[in-house]
Amino acid sequence: MLSLLTFPVKNEPRSCGYLLLPDRRLYFTLKKKTSAMLVTVSPCTLPIEWSLAARTLKDKPLKNLQWITKKSTPEVWWRGPGTEEKIHSFTGDTADTYNGPPHPHASVYILRLRSKQQTSRATVFLHEGPGPLGIFPLMPADPQVHTLGVGMTSVTLSWAPSASITSLPKAKNGYDYCVLINSLQNYPSLCAAKERKQREKDQNQGKKEKKRQATPWPILKEWWWEQWDSYLETPSLPSSLGEDFNDLQCVCQGTENVCTVSELLPDTSYYFDVFVIDKVNRTSAAYKGAFARTHEEARAAVVPLREGELRWVSFQDSGSNSQQFFSFRPRGWKQSGLLTLQSCGGGEKIKVTVSSKGQVLNSQGVGTNLIHIWLQGSPSYLIHFQQGGTTTSQVTSLTDAAQLESLKASVKMQVSSAFHRRGVPSLPSTLQIKSFNRLRGCNSVTLAWMGTEERSLYCVYRRKLSSFDEEAGGASALNAPCLGPESRSDTERVLCKYFQELNPRRAVTTAVIGGLEPGMAYVFDVYLMRRWGIPIKYVSKMVKTRKEC
Repeated sequence: MLSLLTFPVKNEPRSCGYLLLPDRRLYFTLKKKTSAMLVTVSPCTLPIEWSLAARTLKDKPLKNLQWITKKSTPEVWWRGPGTEEKIHSFTGDTADTYNGPPHPHASVYILRLRSKQQTSRATVFLHEGPGPLGIFPLMPADPQVHTLGVGMTSVTLSWAPSASITSLPKAKNGYDYCVLINSLQNYPSLCAAKERKQREKDQNQGKKEKKRQATPWPILKEWWWEQWDSYLETPSLPSSLGEDFNDLQCVCQGTENVCTVSELLPDTSYYFDVFVIDKVNRTSAAYKGAFARTHEEARAAVVPLREGELRWVSFQDSGSNSQQFFSFRPRGWKQSGLLTLQSCGGGEKIKVTVSSKGQVLNSQGVGTNLIHIWLQGSPSYLIHFQQGGTTTSQVTSLTDAAQLESLKASVKMQVSSAFHRRGVPSLPSTLQIKSFNRLRGCNSVTLAWMGTEERSLYCVYRRKLSSFDEEAGGASALNAPCLGPESRSDTERVLCKYFQELNPRRAVTTAVIGGLEPGMAYVFDVYLMRRWGIPIKYVSKMVKTRKEC
């Protein structure tokens, strides 16, 4: 492939822009009395071979000769008789410059470029006269990009400033730094980075084209707009000098030699490249890129839960956004389970989120009322508790305030596999305990409460109140729902009985509590004991026996 490198402007460097390889030949001539020349070849991505030769021709072509061939004038001239002498050659993937005097008898100079591996690109610049080329930005003695800090979602970079930027006043500065980021590799030049981006764009365009061709009868309107868009997006020819910087997506751009790249993904590798851009000559120079991997997210410890385990989830810092994680693996081929939760203390807002394989299954607040979460269809579950904010609550008994202090900002939790269950167990329609005044005696009282249609065990506990607790309305002191049977003394247990009624409206059971003292106040608690979940505590009931019978 043959081309001619022309020079339309006097005393300016000449460029052929981007050259498509693997094989390319360029011809140029120098002005008379030129004392020196500089030829710079900058490969894009792949290594290339290039050589510069001077050809001396015996006769020059006639200007008024009518050519009957489609070949260009330089090509016909090159085929004429003459001698050729190689001046310079280079092989590699870095920019290389020839600086020397012109050949005394050269009629035309031939620049040959070749890529052995595959089609690639290269940029060629020519400068006539002594002195440096002057169109490439200057690089510092240390061209390495350094990482000042690496975080979970950000990386801070620094590099030695370019003399092209520091030597000129800001008002006349035509240079900029451009920081590019990718997840594949560092690029030796800005051309390589742009070529990679263009290749990805072409691949995406090819996928869209295949998808369109797969449609047997595309809609005429869609076809028309696709043809129109492709016409509008036809790439323009490269300029006569330098690169096109309009489509660069720099994460940092300007004259500062420090850059913080943010909004990155945790635990991810990134490659950072820094380029100095000459906006006037439209050239660039590349620093040695840097590599960094962002830190992974801080993961809280996940505590595995045992089958049927009753656990207290406590938060040490009141009002803070602390969180805890637990995991549970249900037994059985159904992979189902029942999670029972109840907030203790009532002074904190606690939220529970149940997820499996990254998908949220249930998320709700945990209050003083007992809640059930049905687990089904997954081999394991992640239970996440998060604390935040406070709610107003009052404790009216100084005696039980000390007991409830240890329960502040905590959740009572129990989880178990449900081998034979098909859903959440039923709850009583009300948790109120009723006492009958007519059946109240000096040594006994009669209590009644609602049950369920499932056969369950109900246990009754009593506690005698002192005169101080009685005056303070001591029943409210024991309304803390987390004070379960395990926190009560065996001497306080009065009786335990099984009860079941298939009709929920008639599920009422009674118990006569004897052995009481006349004229004394007692607090009675009823607990619904079940095979699965936390025992359900009814609202405490204070009853005073008669003094005289």
